[in-house]
Amino acid sequence: MSTATTTPRFAPVFRAICGAKYVMEDPAELQTWNVLGVAPAIAVTPASVDEVANILRFANEHGLGVVPAGGFTQQQVGNLPQQVDVLLFTTRLTEVEHYDAGDLTVGIGAGCTVAQLSAMVAENGLFFAGDPAQPGRCTIGGLLATGLYGPLRHGYGGLRDYCLGVRFVTGDGRKAKGGGRVVKNVAGYDMMKLFIGSQGTLGIITGASFKLFPAPRQTRTFVAFFPSAAEALQFRSQVLRSPLDPICLELVSPQAHELLVPGSPAGAGWSICLRAAGSDAVLARYRTELGSAVVREMEGANEQGFWRALEDFSPIAAERHPRSLSISMTLPVGDVQPVLSELSAVAESNRFSFAAIGRVGIGHLLVSLWQAPDAEVSMVSFVNTVSGLRNHLPRDVSMAVLHCPSETRHHVSAWGPMPTDLESMRAVKMALDPRDILNRGR
Repeated sequence: MSTATTTPRFAPVFRAICGAKYVMEDPAELQTWNVLGVAPAIAVTPASVDEVANILRFANEHGLGVVPAGGFTQQQVGNLPQQVDVLLFTTRLTEVEHYDAGDLTVGIGAGCTVAQLSAMVAENGLFFAGDPAQPGRCTIGGLLATGLYGPLRHGYGGLRDYCLGVRFVTGDGRKAKGGGRVVKNVAGYDMMKLFIGSQGTLGIITGASFKLFPAPRQTRTFVAFFPSAAEALQFRSQVLRSPLDPICLELVSPQAHELLVPGSPAGAGWSICLRAAGSDAVLARYRTELGSAVVREMEGANEQGFWRALEDFSPIAAERHPRSLSISMTLPVGDVQPVLSELSAVAESNRFSFAAIGRVGIGHLLVSLWQAPDAEVSMVSFVNTVSGLRNHLPRDVSMAVLHCPSETRHHVSAWGPMPTDLESMRAVKMALDPRDILNRGR
């Protein structure tokens, strides 16, 4: 179905559902919300779960392709969409469904941003552990759909560990839920985990419940520099074997330091950045245990700004180097060193710059590579070389491309171990989105 026929034919229906003010029809305006270069035929912003259900029910009946969107921070991830008939924003779904500060639980609409939720619970001395890039734009629904996390994953776990339940609408317009509002009240199949990281292909998340945490009394960051990644990772291993229990444990490469803090001294080396929380006595214990390797300590605004930059590593890299390749890699902790060595060697041999950070205590890397001005290798050839690394890396390493030049999109959408349960995955997709209208082709 083409854009030219979709808009005039179906716009009145969407206006009746959402109100004319919340239906975008102007082609020029729609072009600014293109998904990997594909402009939507129409954009809608429903205000309630019922409106979302009515939109999806209508789209399902007419076979319209629907792309869910929140803060539009991750729409560059994935394959090129086959069609974007309807771009559905969730940003009006911001209702506080329930909030019990004493029970450390909250239920919030999917359109609420991470920053808004964090600010709300902070008034009661509480803390939401989600720390994605661009929290002022990233919505709760987008956070769950992409499965994003930042440095706090080391100390607080991932979304699957503190998300208690999700509310969603299936591709054919049915309202449903998985999990619940409190800890340990799930019976039967845990539907909520199915939606975390589903990339908006199974349903549109309309709300979610989370476990909260008491806010740390105080935090301090300790930074240790090393000449090589191997020495930095050896220090990481020492920390993991120690009694210390940091909330963040991050590896930062020399190029990443310069990327995040322009003007950083050249040759600063690889660093391990450890963030600790606790009383004065606890923080003093960290200083003693870490010893002379620590060359810098941070607290207060400087510390917060430092970790904010680390959380925003991928968008900062893409902004500084629009024609860069940014990838997220999940791998066993013991494979971090050989994977970094392989990537660094490929980058150096092709005259590409290489920057990396990572939650190296749990096996997660974020890598950005960009071409030097005098490099002779084309970006497509380089991307094919990087993709070819799959044959030389451990089988359980997986990768997702967060940013890449448009001409390389067909070469590196993602790679990793081939799923062994494709038939089950297709069956779930068919049950929840029988006409494949959600993120079709992505």
